[in-house]
Amino acid sequence: MRPTGQLHLGHYHGVLKNWLELQHEYECFFFIADWHALTTGYEDTSSINAHVFDIVVDWLSVGINPGAATIFVQSRVPEHAELHLLLSMITPISWLERVPSFKDQQEKLKEKDLSTYGFLGYPLLQAADILIYRAGFVPVGEDQVAHIEMSREVARRFNYLYGREPGFEEKAEAAAKKMGKRNAKLYFEIRRSYQEDGDAEALEKGRAFLESQQNVSLGDRERLLGYLDGGGKEILPEPRALLTAEAKMPGLDGDKMSKSYNNMIGLREQPETVEQKLRTMPTDPARVRRSDPGDPAKCPVWRFHEVYSDQEVKSWVQDGCRSASIGCLDCKQPIIDAVLKEQAPIRERSEEFLADPDAVQAIIDEGCEAARESARDTLVEVRQAMNLNYR
Repeated sequence: MRPTGQLHLGHYHGVLKNWLELQHEYECFFFIADWHALTTGYEDTSSINAHVFDIVVDWLSVGINPGAATIFVQSRVPEHAELHLLLSMITPISWLERVPSFKDQQEKLKEKDLSTYGFLGYPLLQAADILIYRAGFVPVGEDQVAHIEMSREVARRFNYLYGREPGFEEKAEAAAKKMGKRNAKLYFEIRRSYQEDGDAEALEKGRAFLESQQNVSLGDRERLLGYLDGGGKEILPEPRALLTAEAKMPGLDGDKMSKSYNNMIGLREQPETVEQKLRTMPTDPARVRRSDPGDPAKCPVWRFHEVYSDQEVKSWVQDGCRSASIGCLDCKQPIIDAVLKEQAPIRERSEEFLADPDAVQAIIDEGCEAARESARDTLVEVRQAMNLNYR
């Protein structure tokens, strides 16, 4: 996430609830993209530091667990920048210009000067963010799939250019022998079935077999994978998009909830402010008087019911609104109750973290160091592949 201020309910329902599940299913890296914030907001950086802290507090308050996932700040891991630089040497400019969001953002943010390399190159920085951790999956919505595809293309191009290290075949065969005679024999039989007989199942069997080998180093495993499928060493694995459900959280005006639209409810906003916002949010314009029947489909409040209410309450709203047997404030009350109930434990936990900023900073520091350790391992392989290792 970019550090643009405290998070709102749209972030919670659109992203964070998904992260809460993923952190227990995968090895996850969640980071605050402060460099990405500069691609469109480089002229004023005065609030980035505070926003970074706020976002970490929000993540921790909803239940992102630093013991289960790595939480860090992008600029605290300079390996992102080095990989971005190296990838920029091999990435055609046309690839950057064709990213759908490039022209879309230029149009939406036409009041800003976006004629910078940072803005043009942000999809490549995003690719470096992913590839530096050799990510298998990236949780994104449908609108971000093009970015993941570009990351795959960059990884493919890098592997094609640099994956054929000198003596690749000899190193791969030596790596196979390290597994022991029996396992090496099985590996070569699987390889022969795939390469000579075209047995696609043999390829999957071989990959699974290599994953099960505990005494094989990461570098040797990648050599053996490349030797298995007839390619080279896979230095940067191609990530895949892990599609997430489309966010259904509306703003107070029925549009997408966004800070820039001024229609948001903060994740840990004070209860009295939340209640005031919900009580005064617009409704079906046809209901001028209490006795006028309405249509929930034309009312922003109904979209909140779709997120928070069970079928019984939804039926009550549909019948009551269309018959004018309930007023708009009656309709809003279950939403007010549900939002306040959802926010209460988040707000309570946030107060604990805000009272101990040193503990929050320690979590950030530990996460940044863990991320750097993983990123360094990737860069060692990248430098070696590009013959930039001078030690």
